[in-house]
Amino acid sequence: MDQAFALESEQQGDRLLLRIRIADGYYLYRHSIRVKGENLAFDEPVLPPGTEHEDDFFGKSQVYYQEVQIPVALTRVGDAASLTLSYQGCTEGLCYPPTDKRIAVEPLAAPARAEAPASLQGTDVPGSQQDRLAAALGSQGFWISVAAFFALGLGLAFTPCVFPMYPILTGIIAGAGHRLSTRRAFLLSFVYVQGMAVTYTLLGLVVASAGLQFQAALQHPYVLIGLSVMFVLLALSMFGLYTLQLPSSLQTRLSGFSNRQQGGSVAGVAIMGMISGLVCSPCTTAPLSGALIYVAQSGDLWLGGAALYALSLGMGLPLLLLGTSGGKLLPRAGAWMDVIKQLFGFALLAVPILLLSRLLSDLVATLLWLGWGLVLCGYLYHHNQHRAHSVGKSLGGFVLLLAMMGLVVVGKDLLLPPEGANAAAQTQAPRFIRIKTLDDLKVQLAAARGKPVLLDLYADWCVACKEFEHKTFSDPDVQARFSEMVLLQADVTANDDADVDLLNGLNVLGLPTLIFFDRDGNEVNGQRVTGFMGPVEFLGQLDKLR
Repeated sequence: MDQAFALESEQQGDRLLLRIRIADGYYLYRHSIRVKGENLAFDEPVLPPGTEHEDDFFGKSQVYYQEVQIPVALTRVGDAASLTLSYQGCTEGLCYPPTDKRIAVEPLAAPARAEAPASLQGTDVPGSQQDRLAAALGSQGFWISVAAFFALGLGLAFTPCVFPMYPILTGIIAGAGHRLSTRRAFLLSFVYVQGMAVTYTLLGLVVASAGLQFQAALQHPYVLIGLSVMFVLLALSMFGLYTLQLPSSLQTRLSGFSNRQQGGSVAGVAIMGMISGLVCSPCTTAPLSGALIYVAQSGDLWLGGAALYALSLGMGLPLLLLGTSGGKLLPRAGAWMDVIKQLFGFALLAVPILLLSRLLSDLVATLLWLGWGLVLCGYLYHHNQHRAHSVGKSLGGFVLLLAMMGLVVVGKDLLLPPEGANAAAQTQAPRFIRIKTLDDLKVQLAAARGKPVLLDLYADWCVACKEFEHKTFSDPDVQARFSEMVLLQADVTANDDADVDLLNGLNVLGLPTLIFFDRDGNEVNGQRVTGFMGPVEFLGQLDKLR
């Protein structure tokens, strides 16, 4: 038995690593592994995913071949402390009885924990921001947690994920007409924010419970194209090509309830808020990940849902202020009102580009933005030409012409880049080894023994993933550090069975997610990165791993 399953242990401060070396032809059942302590306390170890196996003894189960490593984070060690590891293994046609192995554990040195680097700290004090937030949700009071996530939502209110909501809400306010009062503007804005918050919260709970594949399904090309068409139709209505309104019979029934004004029915605004919740759903941030991790691990939907709702309200507070003040800022009547509505129509046209950029190449998306900018400048120039002659008119026309010329030059450089530019870009881009399955990951980790490994989980619809690629991974200092590591990348855009198994096996709840592995192929606990990090912050994260 000991020759087939050789147990080794190595303790470094509050970290105990148990390693079982498995002889050829033998395998160890994942479900049989149990860890018990005597006169000590530890965090429940997270077992690595196994390989699917079926035999006559246990039917379908997960097993380990060759070797399995079990990291144990010690939180308290008394005198004469020990750890008992239970496991059971088999070979073809023969199954050994369950075995218990006792390992002596050394007491923790008092200063060792304080001086240990962040990458070696016990998992009872998680290192990454999302893990700290998940732990805080379970340890702090209900209202303290809710208030903290509301404040975090305020910090996210001006991130790229929330930007699409601003033109949507301003378009709604503009469409309400010149009779819009401050009270009415507040009501519409409040309903819009509530629709967004409720949808965002429900989606978060579903993702935490059902997995990332539900979130990925919302980013299917058909869904994004459908939303884009809807926003284009809304934008065209702002240009006066047609008027969007309910059938007259339904208008009569709802008039007493919603006091409907053009473009500003309560029911319609609530629906737009819900759709906006779908627009921002693919964006993963540390606060969102913290709430999702807490829900997934604890099953506490009430506190997790309250945290997500508070996070959404924090994100929506600037929207509420913008919408409420919009009634005062917009012109009350006259030709200017039509101009403002048309400008908001251009803002609504920007939303489909934001959505479709998740599906299109960077070049095509950039050209769409350039085309949008040229049309907008052309519209402003045309409107400027109809103003009375003045210095302001001449200056405005000159500035708009310069802007259009600049956009044309930028477009030319994109379509016809200088010689050698593509080669330089390829040289600068870090080279990732592509993997698809958990087995691929195991093979690459085994091949990379002796070097740290970074696994980047990526999808084309993930906006922050592309930010990492263009802003952080391209930074020279980051690339210098990458030269010391093995870089792996899993593209889960397809969301097929292999992608789902990989995400579930790694307990990934949102993208982007970066996972670090040490030189022995073990994940560095508490150091996952979820949500975008700039070069400086990411370099600080890499420093923790040294």
